Amino acid sequence: MASTDIKAAFFDIDGTLTSFVTHVVPESTIEALRQLKARDVRVFICSGRAPSVMGVVLDTIPVEFDGIVGINGQYCVDGNGFLEKEPLAKEDIATVLDWLDGHPNVISNFCESDYVYFNHSNETLAATWRSLGKTAPKIYFDDPHERTLRYETFQISPYIDERTEAELVSLCPHIRGTRWHPDFVDLIAADGGKAKGIERFLRHYGWDREQTISFGDGGNDVDMLEYTGIGVAMGNATEAPKSVADYVTDDVDHDGIMNALKHFSIL
Repeated sequence: MASTDIKAAFFDIDGTLTSFVTHVVPESTIEALRQLKARDVRVFICSGRAPSVMGVVLDTIPVEFDGIVGINGQYCVDGNGFLEKEPLAKEDIATVLDWLDGHPNVISNFCESDYVYFNHSNETLAATWRSLGKTAPKIYFDDPHERTLRYETFQISPYIDERTEAELVSLCPHIRGTRWHPDFVDLIAADGGKAKGIERFLRHYGWDREQTISFGDGGNDVDMLEYTGIGVAMGNATEAPKSVADYVTDDVDHDGIMNALKHFSIL
């Protein structure tokens, strides 16, 4: 594939743009983004985070992204009026809340488009936030029983293991789980995911999937890496994204994104 064929590049945030070691975006990655923009390649965020909690990272990057595939593809938006979204089904939200009521020790995150909150806190949450360092957004607490009745909820992320995840998902006909962190699962619409979010932008711009490249490191990046024309797993990625990627590059702290773009002669 010639470099001129690539129209858009999609980037995960945690473990891809940012380092889990230094908690910053490497200078080589910022330069890669600048060069992509200079070559008229559109750059997009493609993250499990909601747009409202991306600023702690995006504000440190002196490059303007052309759009956001947020909340694992459930909320896609740009600065020119484009918006497509898919909230969770009300019946599934009610089921999850009932399950959480029966498991009061389980903490869970709830994502709206512009507000993210937890039902309560414990040491597991504190440890996870410490691991994110300066890329960890501010924590808010609220009552999901009240808020989910009044606002669209796009993702619920309970801190449960994979066995418990399977039990909970089996109760919800319109939900599936996806993970980028071992401590919790992101529950999203069953037909959702990062690939679905990217598809929304491709349909909007009239691009073909073969004209795209994506970068990721976690389990929730698997469908994205499989969907785009070129899927790149970071050297620090888990095994699942590495197994489906077209190319495994160096890790975040060793210029992984820049090196991959050079490998494919995009830069």
